[in-house]
Amino acid sequence: MTPREVVESFWETMRTNDFHAAGRWLADDFECHWPQSSEVICGRVNFAELNSNYPAKSLWQFDLVSLICEGDTVVTDVKVTDGNVHARAITFHSVKSDLITRQTEFWPDDFAPPSWRRQWVKLQSASGQLEK
Repeated sequence: MTPREVVESFWETMRTNDFHAAGRWLADDFECHWPQSSEVICGRVNFAELNSNYPAKSLWQFDLVSLICEGDTVVTDVKVTDGNVHARAITFHSVKSDLITRQTEFWPDDFAPPSWRRQWVKLQSASGQLEK
């Protein structure tokens, strides 16, 4: 499989909310780095357990917005929601031998646009439409 296919398969499996099955796409020595909180998830079992035990309102939904691949590196932009939490994950995946060996994942928070720059920008609705 190509690195792109591996990462696409990972996100397809994540959509099932069977995080142990999603671990099938992770290497035994997998590491997921969360730079914003300085945490590292070590191993596929810890990945699956953390996601299985997250206090979610309902099943997670994953919407793959974009995917860029160069060699063994795949970058994804994914919208994530449980109906209560609405987030975005920007993930850099390293793929070797048909497995994801490392992820560096950023969870940017939304923020209100500063009023001082309003004259140079348009606001975008949740559906992606530009406001007039």
